[in-house]
Amino acid sequence: MTTLYLTMPFFNCSRKKTEEEEDYKYSTRISCLSGPTHQVHALAYEDSITHFPLPPCIRIYNVRSIPSDLVSNDVSTIYMNWSRSSDEAKGKSEKTKLVTAGAVLGSFLVLLVVVGLQRLYINDMVEKEYRAKIEKFLEDYRNCKPTRYSYADIKKITNKFAEKLGQGAYGTVFKGKLSNQIHVAVKILNNSSKENGEEFINEVGIMSRIHHVNVVRLVGFCADGFRRALVYEFLSNYSLEKFINVKNRFLGWNKLQDIAIGVAKGIEYLHQGCDHQILHFDIKPHNVLLDHNFNPKISDFGLAKLCSKDQSVVSMTTGRGTMGYIAPEVFSRNFGNVSYKADVYSFGMLLLEIVGGKRNVDTSKVYFPEWIYNLLDQKEELRVFIEDDGDTKIVEKLAIVGLWCIQWHPMDRPSMKLVVQMLEGEGDKLIMPPNPFASSSLTRIQARKPTTRLGQELEVIPELD
Repeated sequence: MTTLYLTMPFFNCSRKKTEEEEDYKYSTRISCLSGPTHQVHALAYEDSITHFPLPPCIRIYNVRSIPSDLVSNDVSTIYMNWSRSSDEAKGKSEKTKLVTAGAVLGSFLVLLVVVGLQRLYINDMVEKEYRAKIEKFLEDYRNCKPTRYSYADIKKITNKFAEKLGQGAYGTVFKGKLSNQIHVAVKILNNSSKENGEEFINEVGIMSRIHHVNVVRLVGFCADGFRRALVYEFLSNYSLEKFINVKNRFLGWNKLQDIAIGVAKGIEYLHQGCDHQILHFDIKPHNVLLDHNFNPKISDFGLAKLCSKDQSVVSMTTGRGTMGYIAPEVFSRNFGNVSYKADVYSFGMLLLEIVGGKRNVDTSKVYFPEWIYNLLDQKEELRVFIEDDGDTKIVEKLAIVGLWCIQWHPMDRPSMKLVVQMLEGEGDKLIMPPNPFASSSLTRIQARKPTTRLGQELEVIPELD
């Protein structure tokens, strides 16, 4: 038996008092959809529409595919389900997505605020910890020579930071003047709690122990809340770096030799002349300052370390220094223990930079320390500017001493005391060193035995606080 399906139209009819039930005898009233002011009627058959009072009624739905037997059997109640329209479902879906996205974003913002507050709290605690550490340190050093200044004093000394001299990794240097008309250089440390605090303690603690003609003098310091500054004697010719890499500022080989000897004596003093041995770890032309007579003074002790005078190796958890001047053992313990010989290596690179007249970190050209060694090894003259015959001997002496200082293994390098003797002696008596670059490959580094033992075997000792 074949089932027929009908289409049942629905009408929304406005209610009037004059209407009779007879008018709607061909339709069925849908109570659940009707209201006080309107009625919804469904026609049993679409062709009954000719007997339906259309003027007060408007067709609102067409329900298709209704089995004909439901209508023919005079069923009085029909339960019907409408699926949501695609627009309505989509709207609800979009609303759900927005609510979900809002909840996720809200949670993220709350988490961000919590993390931010936690970081602020931790940074504040670290800052307070370092302030307390610095204050304790300054209390211990209250009898030292350097003067303590307030931040207001520093602003007055520098005329509100009017003249900037330079900038480094840890701070900016300004020119200043004390009340007695003495010029000073004021280093304002960066606001970085840990590094700032450690460098400040290093500088004040170490430099308050030092009194040498070839080491810059610390005049005073400032520790005013989170503001920290170091006040040094002012050296009018700035750094050696300005004179060895620029042709029109050439100082002459005799003056450069005097500067090299002065720096060597300053390092020797740090290693052997103080109560404790001081390892600088950042010897380079930029940290050699020159006074009005071009006398050199070693500066910037922010990376320096103290160790007992009768021992000479320091244990380190991280490398320190400037690329191009750092000794191999500071990079890797495969080359030996870190000792005062790291400063010797850096000084050797400084000497070779003086000879070559160019920075050793320029990797776009030939590595000039090796170039210098090859020329000397082949007994060729160094291709540098020479004013008279005496200059040739000075240049060769500086080069040979520099090559001894940069020997790959620490035990092959001379002490600074021996370096001073070599620089002050006659250059023609110096022995050509072994090739310091022959051990550049890992295999040869591990296989090679020290060619010369200029120092004793050193055992590791801990750093002193």
